[in-house]
Amino acid sequence: QVQLVESGGGLVQAGGSLRLSCVASGRTFRAYSMGWFRQAPGKEREFVAGISWNGYTTYYGDSVKGRFTVSRDNAKNTLWLQMNSLKPEDTAVYYCAATPGIATRTASYDYWGQGTQVSVSA
Repeated sequence: QVQLVESGGGLVQAGGSLRLSCVASGRTFRAYSMGWFRQAPGKEREFVAGISWNGYTTYYGDSVKGRFTVSRDNAKNTLWLQMNSLKPEDTAVYYCAATPGIATRTASYDYWGQGTQVSVSA
């Protein structure tokens, strides 16, 4: 069992930056690949970024490539999402999630956090 808690969301102007954190409980964090997803009102949950269990492999959704960076520290049971050059269309609730293997589909993830709101003003 993995429990996930996100933080770091907020309101920022377009072009600004935010860094989201996701802290995991339990000793099995290092066994999971991790992902970030987001969901805007009226839209489906969208894959944002993923990272392998050891941090060696990262992958991104097309809409955030070159602007967002995912990283992790297994010793701290923590996952991060650095978001730069934010746009109003990045406004959404952001979720971290855990999966046994590298994946971009929501159905492949077993554990989810409660989400943190990111709002980007024009």
